Amino acid sequence: MRQAGRYLPEYRALKQKHTFVEMVRTPDLAVEVTLQPLRRFALDAAILFSDILVIPEALGQPYRFKEEGGIAMEFRLEDAAAVERLAPASAVREKLAYMPAALRILRRELGDTKALLGFGGSPWTLACYMLEGGGSDDFARAKEVFHRDRPLFDRLMEKLTDASIEHFRAQIEAGADAVQIFDSWAGIVPAIDYEAASLKWIRRIVDAIGRRAPVILFARGAMAALPALAATGAPVLALDWTVDLGAAARALPATTAVQGNLDPVLLNTTPDVVAREARRLLESMRSRPGHIFNLGHGILPQAKIENVSALVDTVVAFA
Repeated sequence: MRQAGRYLPEYRALKQKHTFVEMVRTPDLAVEVTLQPLRRFALDAAILFSDILVIPEALGQPYRFKEEGGIAMEFRLEDAAAVERLAPASAVREKLAYMPAALRILRRELGDTKALLGFGGSPWTLACYMLEGGGSDDFARAKEVFHRDRPLFDRLMEKLTDASIEHFRAQIEAGADAVQIFDSWAGIVPAIDYEAASLKWIRRIVDAIGRRAPVILFARGAMAALPALAATGAPVLALDWTVDLGAAARALPATTAVQGNLDPVLLNTTPDVVAREARRLLESMRSRPGHIFNLGHGILPQAKIENVSALVDTVVAFA
């Protein structure tokens, strides 16, 4: 999950000089932020510093972070005409050229010593922000459009799916060893609607890129859909911190790897607590091959560096 961020003093120092969006769009800055945690900790992989909302931006709907916190889109998609005005998927390569540029630099920097991961948002999660016009607790309008105007919803999802495929292909071609799809708002959809709202579009992406590089699928709050998530063909499922990882892994085919899922809040506690809980999670997966130890969501700004260090040391030493 997210590695870099406000818990690192070197990141905060860089943030004093550059905005988040500026760092995302500038390859040298994105590379620097990506490498910061790897200089401190014995991590196995580098995760490109970027944001899922680069896709809406590439299609013509920019985003920004509000001073009081949260995300705001430059405008809200109001109707079918607004959806049709979005740029075609072919625009992604040109508009987001800074991401492959950063990945190519990282590939040279890392060599064969570390894995390099790219990522992007699921079409449903991106649509939530685009239809709402920013962040929300429940993304009610996105669900309203899904139920009230399915042709408009499906047209938007087709555009986002095609754009996401181009986005992931560009990352893989630039050196990403694997890519992760973040369906961060999977859990707000009723289980009966999850297939039509999100899963069918994710499957299209996995089908299109799955032979090029492994896909890690993270669907937060979608435990009820675990068999369907495995059926997407994604070889790795990332599970959030609310899930009993051992029980979930036993319910999945042996060919499906799992990633996760320590509660990120634990990194706000003490090294002893972090080490204890990490060992407990590792023990629950001892007899199950195909486990990528990770957090169950992104690292928090309140995380303590000594706790992150204790976590990594515990995982590395586990036998």
